Amino acid sequence: EMPLASCVYFATILMLWFSCESWGNCIFDNVQSSVKIVSPPTGQRSSSHWSQSMRHKRHLRSMMSFQPIRIKTWIPVESPALSEREKDRLTMTVDDAVNKVSRLISVRRASNPLLLNRDVNKYCKFIWRNSTGNHIKCARANDNYRFESCLGVVIPDEHLDGCSVYPNPEHPIPIVLRPQGPGLPDTDFLLYVLTHSTDKCKAESSVVAYAAYCQTDSDGRPLAGTMVVCRDALRMERYTHEHFVLTVIHELFHVLGFSKELFSQWKDCSLSSQDCWFHGQVTNADEMGQIRLYSPNVIREMQKHFNSSRSDLGAPLENKDAGSNGLSSHWEARVLQGSIMAASLVDPSVNRIDPITLAALEDTGWYSVNLSQSQSLVWGEGEGSQFGSVVSCQNPSHFFCTGSGLGCHYLLLHKGQCLSDQYLDGCHIFKPLKNASECWKKENARSSVNDLSGEIYGSDSRCFMSNLTRLNNVTRSTPKSGQCYRHRCTRMNQYQIQVVDSDWMDCPAGEQVEVPGYQGFILCPENILCKYSDVAPPTSMQTLDDPHIKVNTERNKGETEKDPTFSSNLTYVFSGPEKSFPIPEVLSIVAVFFLLFPTVFLLYRKYASAESSLTA
Repeated sequence: EMPLASCVYFATILMLWFSCESWGNCIFDNVQSSVKIVSPPTGQRSSSHWSQSMRHKRHLRSMMSFQPIRIKTWIPVESPALSEREKDRLTMTVDDAVNKVSRLISVRRASNPLLLNRDVNKYCKFIWRNSTGNHIKCARANDNYRFESCLGVVIPDEHLDGCSVYPNPEHPIPIVLRPQGPGLPDTDFLLYVLTHSTDKCKAESSVVAYAAYCQTDSDGRPLAGTMVVCRDALRMERYTHEHFVLTVIHELFHVLGFSKELFSQWKDCSLSSQDCWFHGQVTNADEMGQIRLYSPNVIREMQKHFNSSRSDLGAPLENKDAGSNGLSSHWEARVLQGSIMAASLVDPSVNRIDPITLAALEDTGWYSVNLSQSQSLVWGEGEGSQFGSVVSCQNPSHFFCTGSGLGCHYLLLHKGQCLSDQYLDGCHIFKPLKNASECWKKENARSSVNDLSGEIYGSDSRCFMSNLTRLNNVTRSTPKSGQCYRHRCTRMNQYQIQVVDSDWMDCPAGEQVEVPGYQGFILCPENILCKYSDVAPPTSMQTLDDPHIKVNTERNKGETEKDPTFSSNLTYVFSGPEKSFPIPEVLSIVAVFFLLFPTVFLLYRKYASAESSLTA
């Protein structure tokens, strides 16, 4: 015996069972471990920004102020020819991501052009070790030396310092092997952007892009890196600009310093200090064996977010992709779900550039961060220091769930299904559905299979747990699931809701309300709606208004020249996601529907017949 609404509900679960997905898994740690890092040779003049004496250098550091980081992107000659559509997508994505990062991160700029270093172990065959005049300088050239590279990209000679040999151990006059290039003016970090269908791209379809840094300065700060954009990802039907921008920001944070390979290099270079001091070991295991990052600003932001006074509340690192030493370059998903530096990025509207991540970048000692540009993490806020443990997550809450039913993603922008994944260690959360999960998209109303619950889709609609059904269509209650209804804020944490054919009505946070003309109730969520001003559907356009940010995108075609197709702009664009339905997925959904429909119809006929017999 099953009402029609219940049949529809269970049919919906079956149709959406495999519809949740994760797009954008990160393989940074695997890639970075294979890249050799080139730094200024010990005892020689640094080819980058700092070539002054240590005393002068410390004085300059104490006098210099932080300014927005200048990231220059360079399209190498190795990149294949792209279609106009691919060029437009790549250019807009990289420019918008770089502009955003430049508003978040500041660095002590150098006045000299950026020059990258040559690897002395490549161009030099023998180094003077016991010479008083030319100690640790190259004595004999390697005849097989050809070029420097960065993750498969050949670095142009124009970007590199020169190199020389000193045949006589005491004679100061060198023989120049390669002259010094002009370098890159107004540049604090150089990012080579290579678009290609590499083996790593082909090995895992969820990989959109990956990156690695390959050069650091004498302070250990990364100066240059390469990001490989998987070409198929630019062509795919489900491409969205917002998701690609978040992916590029994620990779930029990695190559700028959020890397397990650099944790030991993090230092305190505060404005009040004339020198830098290493933090010491910033990672360690807690009492449960979870590896955490214990740096000053990270601990401060963790305490603030989880409302804890615990002095050793470090940020947990992901254990799924950890190396043999337990370190990872991602946050633990159970505790910091939704962070931009989680190992897997999902829908762009639910990923956050959070204060804890920015605090970690500031703890490198190389940057100052603009926390006013960060986004509320929301996940686990105020829940205490034990939030997200494999034990506490088994208790259903606004953040965790059990089973596999339908509900609401914790930000309430999407309908979701209770699922786990490889990063959640058996915990379950409501993940956004792949298709038509967004309550804020009005067009999703046409694809809703449940028209009995009074749903309304639109920019002011949010997801509510509800079992609401019209009185004329059902005699028994239906299971609770996520439903989309309009809302409007009246004050902090107070709001009203509206369903089809109803007036606006108060929905007291933490309580449930009934609606005239309907059976069942709507649960009014607490401490989410009308609390976070930055939790909202993606906007259509945002303009970058910081005059200090300068972004350059250049293309190398054998000689340095500007390509107008790849010129940057200072407009921060969020174009709406392309509405697309791949043919195989559409056919699959249609097939499932027609397979299920006879069963649902027979169940309903059986139920209706039984009801008629009882009535007679």
